[in-house]
Amino acid sequence: MDAVRVALLREVLAGTEWLGATRRFAGALRGSVVSHGGGLLLVGTPEYEPWHLAAHLVDEAAWSGTPELAPTLVRHDARPSDPAHLAVGLGRLEAARRGETLLVVSPEDPASPLLERVSDARRAGATVLSLGPGEGELPVMAHEALAVPDGSELDLDTVQHLVSAAAGENALPTPRGRRRFRDRVARLAEHLTAPPPARW
Repeated sequence: MDAVRVALLREVLAGTEWLGATRRFAGALRGSVVSHGGGLLLVGTPEYEPWHLAAHLVDEAAWSGTPELAPTLVRHDARPSDPAHLAVGLGRLEAARRGETLLVVSPEDPASPLLERVSDARRAGATVLSLGPGEGELPVMAHEALAVPDGSELDLDTVQHLVSAAAGENALPTPRGRRRFRDRVARLAEHLTAPPPARW
């Protein structure tokens, strides 16, 4: 889903709880990774790997000038022969420490083995965020949770688009004198589309 579609979706959702909820959750995500200097781990379940969210967060990290948003996708079936960005296994959760953020995305409460790893990461000092189940152990152990229960107006994939877009938009402002790439492109577009100066 591109930026235009996200903007249209936001128009449709105006007046609903979803815009505020996704922006609050995105703010918690961004605040956690930026304040600690990065270290975002993203994990799903064996049946639901949030690789699409990982790709969007990488894009938002680049576009917003907030590299801390780029996650490490932790996979259940990762193999050493996989490309580097897909080869990180569950052992990475065991190494999670204070200052890191763990975002768990799942349509339902995960099974015990993953919950145990998430609990261990929290005890080690990682900040845990949960996107998906409205009930169960995961949202209880999370520092911040956004529930997307079955039967919601929006599905989990759509909510992930809103969260990733909001996380990039809510980036901390860059210091004056150093413009972000997106700002430079906007100025160039304004310059190219401006009417020619009037000649007297």
